[in-house]
Amino acid sequence: MSQPTTQSVPDAAPTPAAIAVPFAAIVLAMLPAVLDQTILATALPVIAGDLGRVTDVSWVVTAYVVAAAATTPLWGKLGDRHGRKRLLEIALGAFVVSSALCGAAQDITQLVVLRMAQGVAAGGLMTLAMAAVGDLVAPRERGRYQGYIAATFAVATIVGPLIGGVLVDHASWRWVFYVNLPIGIAALAGLHRTLPAPDPQRSGAPLDALGAALLAAATTALMLTCIWGGERYAWGSATILALVAATVALAGALVLRERRAADPIVPLAMLRARVVAVAGAVLFLATAALFAVTVFVPLFLQTTTGASPTLSGLLLVPAMLGITVSTTLSGRSITRSGRYKRFPIAGLALMTSGLIVLAAVAGDPSQAATGAGLAVFGLGFGMVTQILVIAVQNNVDRRQLGVATAATGFFRALGGAVGAATLGAVFAAQAGAHASDAVAGALRADVIDGARAVFVVGAVLAALALAIVLALPEAPLRTREQARGSEGEPSRRERPLAQARS
Repeated sequence: MSQPTTQSVPDAAPTPAAIAVPFAAIVLAMLPAVLDQTILATALPVIAGDLGRVTDVSWVVTAYVVAAAATTPLWGKLGDRHGRKRLLEIALGAFVVSSALCGAAQDITQLVVLRMAQGVAAGGLMTLAMAAVGDLVAPRERGRYQGYIAATFAVATIVGPLIGGVLVDHASWRWVFYVNLPIGIAALAGLHRTLPAPDPQRSGAPLDALGAALLAAATTALMLTCIWGGERYAWGSATILALVAATVALAGALVLRERRAADPIVPLAMLRARVVAVAGAVLFLATAALFAVTVFVPLFLQTTTGASPTLSGLLLVPAMLGITVSTTLSGRSITRSGRYKRFPIAGLALMTSGLIVLAAVAGDPSQAATGAGLAVFGLGFGMVTQILVIAVQNNVDRRQLGVATAATGFFRALGGAVGAATLGAVFAAQAGAHASDAVAGALRADVIDGARAVFVVGAVLAALALAIVLALPEAPLRTREQARGSEGEPSRRERPLAQARS
């Protein structure tokens, strides 16, 4: 099992009140990136009417998602090399500026380009903020704070579409971008004044620019394959086949480059460490399974129970509440015991059970029964993703804290893209060629068949993740005193992770 290594921990243990202010600034910095996607969903039809066609507006979402995923590992590496506080301030400043420019866009081309810039900044916000929590508190304490983050994000996910609807109805679609400005500026001031800035672990080797370019290109090709396949282009079309070929070629070139780079963007030895490999695979599968709920449950409820779009979104609240409760309680337990492995095991078992319940009740649709399945799923999901991030952070060298945290975000982004594509193909195959009519209620039975198939596949993905997580190594999470003690020991804990054995 990989030995836990040094972490960035202050010399003197700060009081909870001293941690609260910089931690609040970190959460506030992440909030615009979380709100942006949920708020925007309600504004897209209006944007299409003002700036372009509906088919063009899909790029507003695609550009953001692809840019965020492609640049996440680079942000993590830059944070390790130059200091996370500085890079987080740069990412947040760029997000605020690009949000203002998005709100002022005059045509769809401008908006798409600016959304790409906004996505690049968002990739840095999420990665650097999560790593900054690792700088602020010791591994043993992080579970409790991850619970606070999960609760904040759950609330943002619920209220985001409501805020977006109010802004579009009573102001303008441009305000879905302008609303990021006061939040971002307040967070920027809080970060600058309160967030500690540990000395970065500088490397004498030059930045692996070629590796970063190959990674971004390979990620972009893969994401576009998943987003366009079966939607914009047929899976067997020349465009999709070319993207698949490009993904394979670029990924192969990236591996060859990273084997030779002095300071690689993607340390292959880190990915081979058992805790990182297991956590990455589980995060990929769990996020893919999540899309069975977030994408297809609203469609299922609208078609089969007559729920309005707003109500179908609100009916996801049981899942969000489940996530909040389980993340908070598991985080507190981890803080007390220092043990974490049992939580993702239990969580993935609950996720699998929740999806089985959803598949079982699909034939006789009921909002109450669906809500029960969502609550079980949410209770499970809340014990998986944040806990695995903590496990990875606890088992990597301080010099790789940022890139390791970025890797967890990267696997989640890929899981979301591949999951959405895979589950979308499953739904289309089961619901038949007239799925668009089913949304209007004409082919209710086909939608039920499609949704049931999606829930079954989601359950299989969660069960596969459960089997994999059993191999997760468990190194007890260290307290602040233990972390400080390890920093002064010239022991195996200070070896580069490339030498760590699984």
